[in-house]
Amino acid sequence: MKIEQIYTGCIAQAAYYMESNGEAAIFDPLREVQPYLNRAEKDNATIKYIFETHFHADFVSGHLDLAKKSGGKIVYGPTANPEFEALIASDGQEFKVGNYTITAIHTPGHTMESTCYLLSDENGKPYGLITGDTLFIGDVGRPDLAQAMVADLTQEKLASYLFDSLRNKIMVLPDDLIVFPSHGAGSACGKNMSKETTDTLGNQKRSNYALRADMTKEEFTKELLDGLGAPPAYFPQNVLMNIKGYESLDNIIEKSNIGLLPREFEAVANESDVIVLDVRHENDFVKSHIPNSIFIGIQGNFAPWVGSLLRDVNQKLLLVIPEGREEETITRLSRVGFDHVLGYLKGGIEAWAAAGFETDSIHSIAPDEFAKQWHPESTVVDARKPGEFEAEHVENAINLPLDNVNENFQSIPKGDDFFLHCAGGYRSVIMASILKSRGIHNIINVEKGMNGIKQTEVACTQFQCPSGKK
Repeated sequence: MKIEQIYTGCIAQAAYYMESNGEAAIFDPLREVQPYLNRAEKDNATIKYIFETHFHADFVSGHLDLAKKSGGKIVYGPTANPEFEALIASDGQEFKVGNYTITAIHTPGHTMESTCYLLSDENGKPYGLITGDTLFIGDVGRPDLAQAMVADLTQEKLASYLFDSLRNKIMVLPDDLIVFPSHGAGSACGKNMSKETTDTLGNQKRSNYALRADMTKEEFTKELLDGLGAPPAYFPQNVLMNIKGYESLDNIIEKSNIGLLPREFEAVANESDVIVLDVRHENDFVKSHIPNSIFIGIQGNFAPWVGSLLRDVNQKLLLVIPEGREEETITRLSRVGFDHVLGYLKGGIEAWAAAGFETDSIHSIAPDEFAKQWHPESTVVDARKPGEFEAEHVENAINLPLDNVNENFQSIPKGDDFFLHCAGGYRSVIMASILKSRGIHNIINVEKGMNGIKQTEVACTQFQCPSGKK
């Protein structure tokens, strides 16, 4: 069977392309749709259907633009009620794509409209299952993302639906089916996803905690909900954009990809509702940046961090971008619904400084220097996730995860300078930029984070480490 996974690592998302006999189908496309059109053109195929597994929360899907450009029909599962033309499949409904058959299997739980798609080859033999966010490799979809959209729908009710869907709709399918999920490790749509992005259903039955045959519904619900943090604030906004529709990405790029000279940039930046977002490498940001700008580097998990920390997709943005990456940055912001870019700084930070405007910097030191300055009474703020912190951390460090900095920044120690680090140096600079924008400047950033700290000579004598040395 001809099916390809098109994986986008920065948001840990998988779309799928399937083709047979000159007809093609796309499953869960991203917002930039040209790659799917190009792929179909390569096969001299016509995109017949655009299948959506559910109303996505973590990204804005490309279904509308793709349907307009390809002529393909948008398909959702039962109970979906989009505010645009779409085919709402019934449970068990079959669709033909060339010689292949796609069967919609309604699997409520992650959301009420969640639907998996069973793929059968030209001989009618089941080959694979597009599972969306219902079943991941090593995990299942979190059941707390749709409750805000439906009255009286709790995460416990959704977990109960998901238990039934997994047992009655998915686990009864052949063990040799290939599972094709919508996400891998790094996505906020689950809590325990594997780095692998496909597997057989039989292996998942043996290894996935949520598919244990002897598990009761109560045990499933307890394990599924245990340790779930609050979903990112932008998730409900993305859901609404996927339900209601959105402006074409072509239009967004055209109106946002505007270079502004420093004085023009400064005039717009002084408006009260505008954030300057600097997407360069963290090493460049710490050396020189526009005062009060927020750093989220494009080389990392850029779009999810933008959504989680800036929160409101209607936020107006001005950008500081590495030369040549303007359209890429605007596109990646639009993946999570941030469509209100007002322009970028033409000539970059060099042009800003040359025009006589003020710049700021972050006091940043190498791990060896940190090891020299550190002592047990030092204040060290660790920006990593709790699980990372619990595995190993600097003695007496304070864990303040970047995810929660907007709520907890007031707990940052006042007065004397404090050290700030993460795992590799990316998240700590994001946090430092946010803290500085809130008037907290007594920061000493530790380059290379815990990865660098562990390489210092005193790492296992002065710091807790996995070996147990101290």
